[in-house]
Amino acid sequence: MTAILVLATFLVFIVLDYVLNRRKVMNTVAVDAPQTVPAQAGGDYVDGFLVPEKLSYHPGHAWLMRERKNVVRVGADEFAAALLGKLEKIELPKPGQWIRQGQKVLSFYRDGRKTEMVSPTEGEVMEINAEALANPSVVRQDPYGNGWLVAVHVPDEENTGRNLVPKGLVREWMREAVERLYARQPALAGAVAADGGRPAEDLLEAMPEIGWTEVTSEFFLTV
Repeated sequence: MTAILVLATFLVFIVLDYVLNRRKVMNTVAVDAPQTVPAQAGGDYVDGFLVPEKLSYHPGHAWLMRERKNVVRVGADEFAAALLGKLEKIELPKPGQWIRQGQKVLSFYRDGRKTEMVSPTEGEVMEINAEALANPSVVRQDPYGNGWLVAVHVPDEENTGRNLVPKGLVREWMREAVERLYARQPALAGAVAADGGRPAEDLLEAMPEIGWTEVTSEFFLTV
């Protein structure tokens, strides 16, 4: 009888150990699961513009996030989105198209005018954001989430970060861009919301005399 009790107790411990370890594994998987779309939560602000720290940035104001091995998601940062403002149409490269870093591949239209943004990486386009094509305003409303633009398969991950803004210099880079914009047109410094200096939805809307294509091309490095 004693031997049976010992065996039963031993089996109970085995079952408990299995259950606890399985729960740990499940929790680990949930935490480590890759995000398909970057969230704004936990982001940082530079002179009123949201600049999430977990993303990487191209000097031409496109952002990049590693979604999983050899796959990155690309979009326009909030500074770019505020300059773009109320868009009429967006054109994106087609799935299967090979794009190079620095190549003009993202096109934006408003009032019959066009501006372009360069790719922050090199690889094959896997997916495009149909929601952004159907509703271009999402790029301004949620630039780091539902306003993403393309997903790219990047074969050479080691060189993915080539020519991007170094992580330690992102805040300084964004601050310089904002200061350069306001120095170019001081009145734009007042085109912010009353609550904490957040940028207006459409920075250039109130100043039609300012060339939208000219300003965006300057900051997007497409001139």
